[in-house]
Amino acid sequence: MRNTLSPHWRRWLGPENRCVVPFTTFSEPGKDKKPVWFELTGDQQLGFFAGIWTPWTSVRKVKDGETTDNLFGFLTCEPNAVVGAVHPKAMPVILTKMDEVEAWLMAPRDAALALQRPLDDNSLRLALRMELR
Repeated sequence: MRNTLSPHWRRWLGPENRCVVPFTTFSEPGKDKKPVWFELTGDQQLGFFAGIWTPWTSVRKVKDGETTDNLFGFLTCEPNAVVGAVHPKAMPVILTKMDEVEAWLMAPRDAALALQRPLDDNSLRLALRMELR
């Protein structure tokens, strides 16, 4: 989710629908569609994706009928130079400090959305390239 000004997303941007997803590495598809893995630099090994979640009622499988499921998505932003070299369209919003996590989870909408920015280029590096079989 990148366009937080869209009326479609606005209803889920309050604190009651915000979440974080911890990670140690993440991947983006490279030009050859194979995943390219990234990790945080330095002593920081754990980061958090800023996300939103909501219960959603729909028919996902006809045989199951109508169900209510918890759905979530990541907030995205322009890529930094490290991710942009692999995936030039977007990157996840990454939170690395506990005050950022707290702000994303609890702050008023405008303050929380100020976190929608690329992570500093020096904060990420390529981790490894995995082959899918």
